[in-house]
Amino acid sequence: MRLLIITYGTEGDARPLAALGHALMRAGHEVHLLGDADTLDSAHALGVPATALAGDIRGTLSRMRAMRQIERALIRIVEARTPEWMQQALALGAGCDAAIVSGLTAFVGLSVADALGVPAIGAMMIPISPTAAFTSPLSPIRLPRLFNRSSHDFVNRMVWRTFRATTNRGRVAIGLPPVRRLPMDHPVLYGISPALLPDIDDWPTDAIACGQWQTLSQHWSPPADLVDWIEAGTPPVYAGFGSMSGFDAPRVRRALLDALGDRRTLFNPGWSGIDTAGLPPNIRVIGSVPHDWLLPRCALAIHHGGSGTTHSACRAGIPSVILPFAGDQPFWARRLRALGISNRVLNGRRPSTAGLAAAIAFAERPEARTRAAALGRAMQEEDGLSTAVAWIERLLRG
Repeated sequence: MRLLIITYGTEGDARPLAALGHALMRAGHEVHLLGDADTLDSAHALGVPATALAGDIRGTLSRMRAMRQIERALIRIVEARTPEWMQQALALGAGCDAAIVSGLTAFVGLSVADALGVPAIGAMMIPISPTAAFTSPLSPIRLPRLFNRSSHDFVNRMVWRTFRATTNRGRVAIGLPPVRRLPMDHPVLYGISPALLPDIDDWPTDAIACGQWQTLSQHWSPPADLVDWIEAGTPPVYAGFGSMSGFDAPRVRRALLDALGDRRTLFNPGWSGIDTAGLPPNIRVIGSVPHDWLLPRCALAIHHGGSGTTHSACRAGIPSVILPFAGDQPFWARRLRALGISNRVLNGRRPSTAGLAAAIAFAERPEARTRAAALGRAMQEEDGLSTAVAWIERLLRG
């Protein structure tokens, strides 16, 4: 089969789709991935054919100074680029058997699948299928269980309302009629561990939590000096905020340094803009290192709570201290609290030394480490990529 995969977002959006594309290729299928240029390194490393969509998400986000600015900027990117993305995807998807759609290009991908006359399959890292088990991860507030399912419906409708006009402009440009209703009648596969979700008994049969989508770094060689540093003392703390930006970087830096004290720490600044000059000697700055190699060698991870980083830390069997900023990040922080691996949901926009220090102290308790290790063992039994490939093949072969 020939499969078009389309996503747009940060590295956390593109990396699992590259892993899925690689798994599909190993199963004998042809794949082409579309995503932002700055997020396709993992696809190139895996040999997954990839094309950059128009736009520059990293450059756009680097100019933002607040989360609300980032949210508006992402909306503007989609509004400005949707017709162009549809044209790109339509050209590259000619002759494909299905479109796998994700991220900010979900409505683009659904429309392109419609134009090509092929099935669409959602591929998501946030659980958006309506359920009574939990409030929508994109809801700004938690609700009583009675309103959980309606919160998903409300958030999904609001997202559709935000992007409906630009989606329909793009549809008309490629010869499709506009649509009014939110398109939700397609199967959705989630690169999410069922071990991280509460029991869900009301999802449709074609909404599947497969397990994390990641490719192990079996052939990656770590720098010798990094290995020496890690082995020279107790297992370090890992700290990093991935592709996040637009928060109060100086305030986060102060809270982080004060809460860490003299703990040995590996810090990856990522896209955060946090100043790495003048850090104390117990903190070593690193670049991008595969999480499946690094995190099992660490004592705990302090991070933003993105789906991918949360999964990687949990799979490594170590506790997380999540400093959430936006989106689904508070949801993952609440999930780890419910599992007894953390004891509080922090506020990344207004971090305090006291709150962060207390969360670190809890993560270092034996009971938190024991629960994290048990969760890690359960997740290591999952094979999210094989599960996803099998479902895709089943869905398309009837």
